[in-house]
Amino acid sequence: MLEIAHLSVQYGKHRAVDDIGLEVGGGEIVVVLGANGAGKSSLLKAVAGLLPPGPATRVALAGRDLVGLPAHAVVEAGLALVPEGRGIFGDLTVRENLLLGAFARRARAAEEHNRARVLALFPRLAERLDQTARTMSGGEQQMVAIGRALMSAPEYLLLDEPSLGLSPLLCGELFRALERIRGDGISVLLVEQNAKRSLAIADRGYLIENGRVVGAGRAADLVRDPAVQRAYLGGAKPGQG
Repeated sequence: MLEIAHLSVQYGKHRAVDDIGLEVGGGEIVVVLGANGAGKSSLLKAVAGLLPPGPATRVALAGRDLVGLPAHAVVEAGLALVPEGRGIFGDLTVRENLLLGAFARRARAAEEHNRARVLALFPRLAERLDQTARTMSGGEQQMVAIGRALMSAPEYLLLDEPSLGLSPLLCGELFRALERIRGDGISVLLVEQNAKRSLAIADRGYLIENGRVVGAGRAADLVRDPAVQRAYLGGAKPGQG
């Protein structure tokens, strides 16, 4: 279980995240929905150890407190972040990017197994192992970013806007891959603008406005909620569009 309680993030006098609490259980996909600037990326960065959270914050993975750990220690604890914009090493090959993902001590013994799993998940990468990452399409680069995170053998995968800028075809591939990742026993905390797609694969969801959680529930219930439909689904009814 990934437990987040009383998480706050402040930039100077601006509080981007204000006393947020949420949970991700084993084998779950949990989606966080909210407008731009709602605090979603700051939430993920704080959980991953890239931003200092407020003093009352609790972030625990399987009961182990992660607050105050450097980012590499958070990875060693079993949590990996795929940031918005992917953050891959553009001048390195696909193979080299994946190899860097396996640098964590927890991942070294299973490097070959994890690489085989990544290439089975994204067969396109198997065809492009020696291609320089920056010469690939946006969708392929996103596959590299997710694959690199999976190479660290995480128990929990955090993704920040993974479908941003992808074609509808690649977007569909991405969400199918996330379902397969859950099927492999890896839990997913997903920040995503594509509410329709993400709620279709998620188990539960949280709604964030102005840095605070304003709603939560099972994904199937959120899809049917008129307020969620108006705010995130373009007013569409379930099954339409």
